[in-house]
Amino acid sequence: MQYGFAIDQRTCIGCHACTVACKTEHEVPLGQFRTWVKYVDSGEYPETQRDMGVMRCNHCTDAPCVTICPTQALFKREDGIVDFDNSRCIGCKSCMQACPYDAIYIDEDTHTAAKCNFCSHRVDQGLEPACVVVCPTESIWVGDLDDPESAISQFVATNTTQVRAPEQNTGPNVHYVGASPKVLEPLAAPVDDTYIWAQPDSLRTAIKTDLTVDPATMAKTTLNTAHPRPWGWMVTTYLWTKGFAAGAMMLAGLVLLFGGAGETLGEVVAPLLAMVGLLSTALLLILDLKRPERFWMLLLKPNPTSWLFKGGLVLSAAAGLTFLWFVFGLADASTAIRWVSGPTVVAGALTAGYTAFLFKQAEGRDLWQNPMLFWHLLAQAFMVGSGLLLVIGLVTSYGDLRVPLLVGLLGGAVLHLVFVMMEVRGHHGTANAQAGVKIMTGSRYGTTLQLSNGLAVVAAVLALGGFFVDGLWLGALGGLVAQVALLMYEHVFVRAGQEVPLS
Repeated sequence: MQYGFAIDQRTCIGCHACTVACKTEHEVPLGQFRTWVKYVDSGEYPETQRDMGVMRCNHCTDAPCVTICPTQALFKREDGIVDFDNSRCIGCKSCMQACPYDAIYIDEDTHTAAKCNFCSHRVDQGLEPACVVVCPTESIWVGDLDDPESAISQFVATNTTQVRAPEQNTGPNVHYVGASPKVLEPLAAPVDDTYIWAQPDSLRTAIKTDLTVDPATMAKTTLNTAHPRPWGWMVTTYLWTKGFAAGAMMLAGLVLLFGGAGETLGEVVAPLLAMVGLLSTALLLILDLKRPERFWMLLLKPNPTSWLFKGGLVLSAAAGLTFLWFVFGLADASTAIRWVSGPTVVAGALTAGYTAFLFKQAEGRDLWQNPMLFWHLLAQAFMVGSGLLLVIGLVTSYGDLRVPLLVGLLGGAVLHLVFVMMEVRGHHGTANAQAGVKIMTGSRYGTTLQLSNGLAVVAAVLALGGFFVDGLWLGALGGLVAQVALLMYEHVFVRAGQEVPLS
């Protein structure tokens, strides 16, 4: 059984009755929408055309929001409806990143995720959704798409239909009849300077210069809803804190694993630096929640398919191993340190790289789907982890760590630059990812990206120079530069991936 919608845009008059009914039925806050009508105007006066489309959750057969939700606040019912339980929601906003349709928002009243839930409370009483009841032209069809005898199945079978973002392979269950591709494809019509009844939100206005207007149709969006970036500076900073923690674990751990003398830097400072990074990472993740007081649900009511939950396990394991390492270092227990080094290196690699799997579940953000992201994150971790250890090594004994740290900084910086070049100059299979690259390299972030790359080059050069200079001071300088380079890059990468319009 799979409930779904079919929307006949041939008869839809754009009256917004569905929007009003939805907001009334669910007490949706002002300025937020579960169902809304998008307008696209094309052509030039006096030969213009206006197309409309009703936008909402697609109740996907393979719903990525359900997969990524760490607390099972989003779930799929037996009838195929994707519903939510806001009492379990921690406000992590990952579902907003996973949805390719911009259908999920954070309710301003409850600070939890919300979206169209097919009026499941009405369906359970044998009633139709509120939007269907009020539609004056009966343009909204609803029913079981798996039942060939249902009216909606017969309607879909006898008409040519389209779905939004079919390339995402989510199995969307909102079918459009007679809808213009300019409405269904979010990149086909950037916003105009103004909407017909309002101003576009600041984000859509800001990115329009990096999106291309079709010269043949001159299509522009003239009415839509606001969709802000869910993740901001805390996630950018989290990638850095997690990175230097993982880098310290991997690099110092490898040296100690193979019998090197880490002395104070490797045996005590490296695990302490890792613990600081891991603690900072955990705090940033909790503070970024819209309901931070519910963070405990991440572990007590987990969704085992979510990489937010799995990432929490990785961070916990890494924290435990680095604590043991630190204690053994204080006790000068070299054999015990070597024993724990192997698992710590593995935990460090997972700490650095698990975000690649989390971003893979963020199916609405094609820029983040790069299959090389795991290895890029490892390179970044070596760059910033070794960089900070070089800085701290100026004031403590470092044993056999000098050359490995310089190699880590040099190799990490060079590989980071290689992966960045592959990102911005390589092939991207979807228009969404291509638009993300244009935003990264365009008027908004192009200068920041170039400066970040320049600083990474400087870090690599200083690391190389460190091989020919006694002490760590040249490498330490490069290590400081590397921190700034990575923070600037993550600022661009995290923001650009979220700025590609999805509706």
